[in-house]
Amino acid sequence: MSTETPSSGWQTIARVLPYLWPKDQPWVRRRVVGALLLLVLAKVISVSTPAVYKAAVDALGGEASPMVLGAVGLTLAYGLARFGAQAFGELRDLVFVRVGQRALRALALETFTHLHRLSLRYHIMRRTGTLSRVMERGVKGVDFLLRFLLFSIGPLILELALVAIIFWVVFGFAYMAVVLLTVGLYIAFTLKVTEIRVRIRQEMNDSDNDANQKAVDSLLNFETVKYFGAESREAGRYDTAMSGYERAAIRTGQSLSLLNMGQGAIITAGLVAVMVMAARGVTAGTLTVGDFVMVNAYMIQITMPLGFLGTVYREIRQALVDMGQMFGLLGQPAEIEDRPDAKKLQVAGGAVEFDAVEFGYDPARPILQGLSFRAEPGQTIALVGPSGAGKSTVGRLLFRFYDVTGGAVRIDGQDLRDVTQDSLHDQIGVVPQDTVLFNDTIRYNIAYGRPDAGEEAIFAAARAAKIHDFILSLPDGYETTVGERGLKLSGGEKQRVGIARTILKNPPILLLDEATSALDTQTERDIQDSLREMSQGRTVVTIAHRLSTIADADRILVMEAGRVAEHGRHEELLALGGRYARLWAHQSAEEADALGNPR
Repeated sequence: MSTETPSSGWQTIARVLPYLWPKDQPWVRRRVVGALLLLVLAKVISVSTPAVYKAAVDALGGEASPMVLGAVGLTLAYGLARFGAQAFGELRDLVFVRVGQRALRALALETFTHLHRLSLRYHIMRRTGTLSRVMERGVKGVDFLLRFLLFSIGPLILELALVAIIFWVVFGFAYMAVVLLTVGLYIAFTLKVTEIRVRIRQEMNDSDNDANQKAVDSLLNFETVKYFGAESREAGRYDTAMSGYERAAIRTGQSLSLLNMGQGAIITAGLVAVMVMAARGVTAGTLTVGDFVMVNAYMIQITMPLGFLGTVYREIRQALVDMGQMFGLLGQPAEIEDRPDAKKLQVAGGAVEFDAVEFGYDPARPILQGLSFRAEPGQTIALVGPSGAGKSTVGRLLFRFYDVTGGAVRIDGQDLRDVTQDSLHDQIGVVPQDTVLFNDTIRYNIAYGRPDAGEEAIFAAARAAKIHDFILSLPDGYETTVGERGLKLSGGEKQRVGIARTILKNPPILLLDEATSALDTQTERDIQDSLREMSQGRTVVTIAHRLSTIADADRILVMEAGRVAEHGRHEELLALGGRYARLWAHQSAEEADALGNPR
């Protein structure tokens, strides 16, 4: 399923232009103007070089006026002209490089920021590997477009125009007509074949995305692959994806050969035609040998960049495709956005209220159906129930990953839709079932809860999570790198790091989303102590799988089909003899069997 619409070529160019001409940064504009002036100056010197060369040849052949500098002087002037054209071209790049790199950085930052603004629904539907490739190729495409569209295509057009005018003025209309016809045929042929090649390159991109995603997905699930002995199967999936890339790459290479041969034939025909005309002029005495040399020099001068035009155009066209995908991504609207008049969430006590909440990820499949409950400040509310009852959905709505479709979620009486997302997220701490860590140090991961925290605050949070001593026992202590997604740590150690960073954040509201269900019983009991200490004085919404972990909750809500089927304290629900009592009896029997105890 496609979730964004790529921009067209002209739309893409229009999106880039503001980065080259920003209203609030005059230094960028000055550099752009300076680079363009240097570009024009370089091309004027470049097109004058063959004329100096002609004069030197005529001087050597005795056909020049005695007033001319002489053969040696003209040769020196020719060398200075060549150097001047190159020098001004390099100065142009020197002036423009800051503008180009600033534009790349700004676009990359905008794309990265926008990806984080998109909804959880979007990221669940899309593949991370594909998104990273779209962003990477898009930014590279901007770099290519800036360098070659401005400094290859633009200068080439200017040079062709100047050469055509010189041919018309110096040699006559017929010479200009041959040059324009040659260039016209060349461009038409190049555009036609390149359009075909762009479609093939798009197939290459799709195959590349598919192969890259399979590789990333397989490596992220390295342990699972090993568990099932699926190395060969994964290699087969990757090879199948790469075979599509191979086929498209072969077609790309073949079409490139066709393009180069056609371009060579057109350029050679034009060059020979002009040279034949000049040779006849020399034979007839209307042109000098210097004129013949100058015609040759001009034709070589324009055919060299024309020979490069095919590759440049193809890459620019591909860059526009890549950038179009990136700008299409930027055009993807964020599902959850702050209202224009949204205010910061003000938490006095931390009361959490779900008022007749209705919600479904798919309109045809409702999850929550009129769910209502209230957690008073400082209370611990536990949500239990079978899979699919809507427990985790409650947590996602509380954090406002999604907006409710009916009813309201409030904190201290403030509807979450009326407050800013940043202020809401600042007030809620989450400990998920599987804490995912950044591939950085333990210090970095704990400090993620409050980046400006000092060392003592980090140590205090680690002590509260009962992991400080373990960290100090490691060879590198707090500078220990945890690996991809924290794989160098055990499940319990990762959870404690996650608890420590939430403690460091110090939020008034806690969401514990089955925070210990993936751990063994002993580790779970140890971490439960840390969670209880962390919960003191805070409003806690805990989603539980193991009922033993929430027996001391102030109120337990038994959910079923998106509604509260039962509620009360642990003892009250057991006495009721309903769903909770049956779940408790079932889990108690399972735990007794696991420990080898009689029932």
